[in-house]
Amino acid sequence: MTDERPKISTRDHRVVRDQLTTWLAGRLRSPSVTDFTVPTTNGMSSETILFDAEWTDDNGTLASDRFVLRLPPDPASEPVFPVYDMPRQFNAMRLVADRTDVAIPPTLWLETDPGHLGSAFFVMGRVDGVVPPDLMPYTFGDNWFFDAAAADQAALQLASVEVLAKIHSIPASDPGAEFLVIDAPGETALVRHVNDQRSFYEWVAADGFRSPLIENAFVWLDEHWPSDEGEIVVSWGDARIGNMMYRDFRPVAVLDWEMAGHGPREIDIGWMIFIHRFFQDLTEQYGMPGMPDFMRTAEVSAQYATASGTTPKNLHWYILYAAVRHAIVMSRITRRQILFGEAVMPDNPDHAFVHHPTLTAMIDGSYWSKL
Repeated sequence: MTDERPKISTRDHRVVRDQLTTWLAGRLRSPSVTDFTVPTTNGMSSETILFDAEWTDDNGTLASDRFVLRLPPDPASEPVFPVYDMPRQFNAMRLVADRTDVAIPPTLWLETDPGHLGSAFFVMGRVDGVVPPDLMPYTFGDNWFFDAAAADQAALQLASVEVLAKIHSIPASDPGAEFLVIDAPGETALVRHVNDQRSFYEWVAADGFRSPLIENAFVWLDEHWPSDEGEIVVSWGDARIGNMMYRDFRPVAVLDWEMAGHGPREIDIGWMIFIHRFFQDLTEQYGMPGMPDFMRTAEVSAQYATASGTTPKNLHWYILYAAVRHAIVMSRITRRQILFGEAVMPDNPDHAFVHHPTLTAMIDGSYWSKL
C-alpha cells in the first residue's frame, strides 16, 4: 500500500516560526516560541503545527502553554481542495462549542489578515489524546485501536455516533449557523451540497481526465434521490473517527471542520460508516480480516436514533454519496502525486481512486450485504 497522503510543502517553517513569534507579541507580553513541530501527518486538511510558548503574564510571572496553529496548505503544494476557509472552520468550531458539550479544542485566536503568515490562520489550545491511524489504516492491525478489547472498540463507536447526534442538535435555522450555508445552486440544502460536490469534481477533472464511474454515480444519485430530505442541521462534513482524538476510548477533541455546512443528518452518518468501509475493504483486499463488525450500518443507525431521537433514512443513498465524495478527493490526490512525479495517470481514470470496485458494486446493488 502506498502513502497517499499529500506531503509536499514549500513553506520554510523557520520563517513561519519567526512570523508567528512576532504575531504573538500582539497578544502576549514578551512571547517566545519554545518548541515548534510540524507533524508528519499533515495532509488533506489544513496544515497543523504544534508549538509551545512562554510569556510574561499580567502579574509579571513567567507563563507557558501548548498550542496548535492551523493554516491553509501551501498553495505551491497543489492543495486537495480549491478553497480553505479558515474563518469558516474556526467559527464552526466555536458554534458547536457554544451550543453543545462536544469536545472542541479551545479556539483562542483567529487571524484573517494574510500579512502575518501569508494566509488567514487560527490558534487553538492543544489537547492530549490518541487518534485511530490512517496510515497504515487502523484496520490493518498493530495499533492501539485494533488491539483494544471488543468492549472498548464498541464504546468508541457509540461515543463517536453520539458526537454526531450532538452536532446535529444545532438546526440550520439557528441564526448563528447562517454562515454555514453552502454557496452552490439549489433549492434545498441537500441539492446545494451535491451541486457543490459536482463543482469540486469539475475542478478536479479540468485536466480532461474524466471518470465515467463518478459521473455515472452522480446519475444514480439523481435517479434515487431521497423523497424526504428530513431536517436540515449543522453538518460536520468530515465526520470520521480519524478526525477525533480519544482518551479512554471517549472523544476529547473533534477536529477538521473544512467541510462543515448545512445538510441532512445522514450526510455525516453515511460518511462515518463509509470511511470505515473504505479502510475495511482495502484491508480485505490485502487478505487480512480487518474490523468487519465495526460501524455496521444497522447498529450505527440504532445508536444514532437512541442518541438523537431521529431514525436515519436512506442510508444506502448517503453511503454511496460518501463514496462519490471520497472518489473525487482520491482522484485529486492521484493528480497531486502525478504533479510531484510520484505516480502516473492510470489508463482508466476510474482507477485514480482505489475504491472503484466498491463504488461499482454500490451502484449495481451487490455491495449492500457487506454493511
